[in-house]
Amino acid sequence: VQLQASGGGLVQAGGSLRLSCAASGRTFATYAMGWFRQAPGKEREFVATITWYGGSTYYADSVKGRFTISRDNAKNTVYLQMNSLKAEDTAVYYCAASGTTWSRYSDEYAYWGQGTLVTVSS
Repeated sequence: VQLQASGGGLVQAGGSLRLSCAASGRTFATYAMGWFRQAPGKEREFVATITWYGGSTYYADSVKGRFTISRDNAKNTVYLQMNSLKAEDTAVYYCAASGTTWSRYSDEYAYWGQGTLVTVSS
């Protein structure tokens, strides 16, 4: 499966953005999906994940209550709604697909998008 992330940009602290990740292939609905991010000079970190059917989600503590992951299998797309953005949310955001399980661990994801940059100004 090929993934294309979009929706990043520059936003003021307290603002919102919605990231999208479009997937190719007819098997999208069978993959658990995740969002990760990498800030400058830091390691990639887990943000959120969702099961293949969208029934369960899991978030990093740092974004819980502010970010929402969702998916539309009919559109082969997963979303990350980001509200109440903070300067520390600045990072390149990556979407990823796992054919095995929904997980917070990047090693579980076999497919990755190219990343989209989110910059939050304080």
